[in-house]
Amino acid sequence: MALEGTTYAVTPAAVEVHAGIIAGEITGMRVVQRLERSSDRLISTPRLMGALRLWSSSETHSVRLVVAKIQYLDDQWRPMELEDSRIEETFRFATYGSEWLDPGQKAIHALNVAFPADALTARKLTRLRLEIGYVSSPYREEMFSFGVSIGNPQDER
Repeated sequence: MALEGTTYAVTPAAVEVHAGIIAGEITGMRVVQRLERSSDRLISTPRLMGALRLWSSSETHSVRLVVAKIQYLDDQWRPMELEDSRIEETFRFATYGSEWLDPGQKAIHALNVAFPADALTARKLTRLRLEIGYVSSPYREEMFSFGVSIGNPQDER
């Protein structure tokens, strides 16, 4: 069984995103699907792939990235259905430590999510909607000062 991967370009291949104190960009966007070459049988559903780079644009708040949802919108701005009748794909920021962004810190997450097969044939996809859930907490540095003194030496017995 010979497998063939078909890659579809997404235009634009990169976009900047900004919502609240989260900024970033999605780059290298493409759709990949795998077929059995001899029968054109679908081996895997289409996947949207790329890189999601995010950072906290705040100078005073850290951000904990919790969850992201992506929707594919048609030419009427209606969500397109995925293979299992869902209208959005949810993914988490799973790499330990990369879910926290201190002020100015950047993180890169691989994007590999389900894509509606109808969007490849009907050509009605016009927009992507990315929703990011995060928890913001004030970032502060505090200093503690306390007095000390050195006593007289004592003999050890």
